Amino acid sequence: MLDETNGQCPVARALEVLGDRWALMILRDAFDGLRRFSEFQKNLGLAKNILASRLKLLVESGLLALQPASDGSAYKEYVLTEKGRSVFPLVIALRQWGEQYLFEAGETRSALLDRATGETLETLQVRARDGRVLGPDDCQRTVVRHG
Repeated sequence: MLDETNGQCPVARALEVLGDRWALMILRDAFDGLRRFSEFQKNLGLAKNILASRLKLLVESGLLALQPASDGSAYKEYVLTEKGRSVFPLVIALRQWGEQYLFEAGETRSALLDRATGETLETLQVRARDGRVLGPDDCQRTVVRHG
């Protein structure tokens, strides 16, 4: 449960849903096309009870939807919602940070490529409305009433 200060913070609220590493790893796999419980379990090597609880949270939070299997079988599939797809830039930012700081030169790692060109992605940057690249010192936090 968030206190008043953290309750006003979008980062704190996002972490209530996405702050567990498994939530982001499940979404990463969903972006890669995985849809079935067994696929997530095999790829992540996660205990079934933990995977079930994380998938339930992602469904309850509206990031994934549970629907009948696309092949007509009795299975159910987890599919990304629009809300879930909107997490993609966050996963890319984490990937790019990891690529830059957590691998030694020559170390093997996965890469994400643009399907259309086969090229690696441009590094994400925070930009002002006028296109300037912004860093932490260029931004300030304030409280606003939304809507």
